[in-house]
Amino acid sequence: MSRTVYVARKAGQLFATLFFIAAFNFCLFRILPGSPLTLLARKGNLSADVVARLTSLFGLDKPLWQQFLIYLQNLATAEFGISMTFRRRVIDVISERLVNSFMLLALASVFVIAIGISCGIVAAMRRGTALDRTIVVSSMAGWSFPTFWTGLIAIIVFGTYLHMFPISGIVTPGMRYATSWAETVDILRHLFLPTLTLIIVDTAQFSLVTRSALVDVFTEDYILTARAKGLSENQVLSRHAMPNAMLPIMTTTALYVSLLIGGAIEVETVFSFPGMGKLMYDSVLLRDYPILEASFFLFAAFTVFANFVTDVMYMIVDPRVKSL
Repeated sequence: MSRTVYVARKAGQLFATLFFIAAFNFCLFRILPGSPLTLLARKGNLSADVVARLTSLFGLDKPLWQQFLIYLQNLATAEFGISMTFRRRVIDVISERLVNSFMLLALASVFVIAIGISCGIVAAMRRGTALDRTIVVSSMAGWSFPTFWTGLIAIIVFGTYLHMFPISGIVTPGMRYATSWAETVDILRHLFLPTLTLIIVDTAQFSLVTRSALVDVFTEDYILTARAKGLSENQVLSRHAMPNAMLPIMTTTALYVSLLIGGAIEVETVFSFPGMGKLMYDSVLLRDYPILEASFFLFAAFTVFANFVTDVMYMIVDPRVKSL
């Protein structure tokens, strides 16, 4: 199978999955109990005339198949409706929060992946030593900590007792910044504790997977041959071991992207961080279905796209994949 055919097949699976997600999302929020018009009113009773006008305005008087087609058209144009809580377009509310979540998750992901892979390499290269056991035990301990509990401990230690970092928000309320650099520093200080929490909890999976993959690779005959040729350990690692250990690491990265959404909800809620996770948590409490519907679809689409990119990377790293 050629690379073009492989990518085209994966792209077809991507769009088919997105269509299924859209259909599931459409049905899920229409089988929930209660009338959406009642939720829109929030308080008081609506007269029959108002109910009729709103029903026509939102297209609820149309057959379900027509509503679904309108829903797909709105998805294609990023039109997710009006938030029942903010009384604004959903896409505008999400756009503001998405930037904050992207800063937090991107910063955390860089450190998690870099530290985790580095620790895994060191543990594999020093297999059986005290350093190896220390990395494995600390990784297992960090992985076992609940995200919300780790965040609370970080707040108590670094916020309450040491007063080193702020414990909520993304900027200091009422602060007027003399320069853009001062604002950046304030944002980074607010990002520190949520990022640290994600690093403590999530680094372990990369460390353990990298160590396990490299330990298996180091037992292969071509590694023995490379060492017999006089290559240094760093050359053996970079030229032979790491390229052949990349597939499980890439798989872990794809799974990490999927699980990161759940971690973001917990971390942002604990630290009152104004991101997508906190927005989804508040929307559940306030039953803001348009926000939830859009958030679920965007997160699911992002996860599916991340898996698509991983499949393409598989083909690049290991050409044998495209024949499967």
